[in-house]
Amino acid sequence: MTKILVVEDNEMNLDMLTRRLKRQGFDVVSARDGAAGIEKAGSEKPELILMDMGLPVVDGWEATRRLKADPATQAIPVIALTAHAMAQDQENAFDAGCDDYDTKPIDLKRLLDKIRKFLPEGGA
Repeated sequence: MTKILVVEDNEMNLDMLTRRLKRQGFDVVSARDGAAGIEKAGSEKPELILMDMGLPVVDGWEATRRLKADPATQAIPVIALTAHAMAQDQENAFDAGCDDYDTKPIDLKRLLDKIRKFLPEGGA
């Protein structure tokens, strides 16, 4: 089963996304801030990370930079999730090392398409 790490500080968003991903057959682990997300990425070895950008402790941009700088986690695809839909926000996410970008509120079909393009054989 494909493991996805969801790094999200908003409890309602985290719960909704976790339930929806589990229904799609994914194993979901979570972290509530960027520092915990970095730690979980190292210990849980997910196949993909969904990273909120507006996180406490360490924001999503910095957490992604640290993950991409660490040989143990640099190959894990990171999809940025943000409520900010400006072109500069997308550029900042890619500059930080994110592999893709999606906006909130989450469109599950669109997000699943993005997730699957990074997974072997595109599935859960």
